[in-house]
Amino acid sequence: MTELRLQAASLELRTVHPADPAAVAAVGAYFAELDERFPGGFDPGDAPDAVSMAPGAGAFVVGTSDGQPVACGGVQTLGPGVGEIKRMWVHDDWRGAGLGSRLLRHLEQVSAGLGHTVVRLDTNATLTEAITMYERAGYRSIERYNDNPYAQAFFEKDLPPLTVD
Repeated sequence: MTELRLQAASLELRTVHPADPAAVAAVGAYFAELDERFPGGFDPGDAPDAVSMAPGAGAFVVGTSDGQPVACGGVQTLGPGVGEIKRMWVHDDWRGAGLGSRLLRHLEQVSAGLGHTVVRLDTNATLTEAITMYERAGYRSIERYNDNPYAQAFFEKDLPPLTVD
């Protein structure tokens, strides 16, 4: 586990276009996992288009190891000052090493860089590890804010202003 923690800590998180092959592969793995874990499966045809996470509108982040995607997540704008984290995923082999928390903090920084002062996210109740991580990171439960048919839990967090060193 110590070796995996060191690998996770040194893993580069880079912003890419959602159509980048690494992003497409990561999202495909994410959708496959949701289909496996959700009662009744998951239909990616219901997922919103990733255009809202393309440069200029939002951002999409991928972490790769040996050329293979092991983590991803995106940020899109919901309205003035309000962002949303979407499609956050960490490969099962990399879980437990802190990569999910690191990715979440990185996506929060990306969101703040897009001018968001508040960030929201939703998840399915089946993803209990994610819910625990969000709560530990300071997210508070809120009322439903979208029509995602798979979302059962909704969260929000105020973002600190970006500081310039």
